[in-house]
Amino acid sequence: MENKTRLDRVHRFVSTLNQARELGLVPREAGEGTLLMELPYSEKIIGNPDTGAIHGGAITTLMDTTSGSVIICALDEFELCPTLDLRVDYMHPAEPGKPVFARAETYKITSNIIFTRCEAYQDEGNTIANCVGTFMRIGKEASPKPYRDLITGGEE
Repeated sequence: MENKTRLDRVHRFVSTLNQARELGLVPREAGEGTLLMELPYSEKIIGNPDTGAIHGGAITTLMDTTSGSVIICALDEFELCPTLDLRVDYMHPAEPGKPVFARAETYKITSNIIFTRCEAYQDEGNTIANCVGTFMRIGKEASPKPYRDLITGGEE
């Protein structure tokens, strides 16, 4: 599958997620088993009004969404894979006024579970948070065909 196809599928998938739409998450780059997503800074995601710091929940949502969406970049056929476990380690708060990026990768795919890792950052090499996730494979047929067609553009 081409990277443009992967990115298009992730865009369509993220557009179906209410939280992702509300936060304004934007998929930026997709590769085989890799994904870069952006959380733009906005007034809606401020957790501390005195400092303008981003709420940790917005960063967790960014990392969960990126970790779940990277699966689209790793599998040839689309299937929903719900989050089983997500472990997030925060290093420091995000700087106000700047977007946050999340880079995720799949590092092991089994017949039942997909394992991911993800890093959130604003500047390369300055990690805000790391996470590892496990996602349950429920199979292609567990997703309704109209939804699969929406994500894949009817290509499967």
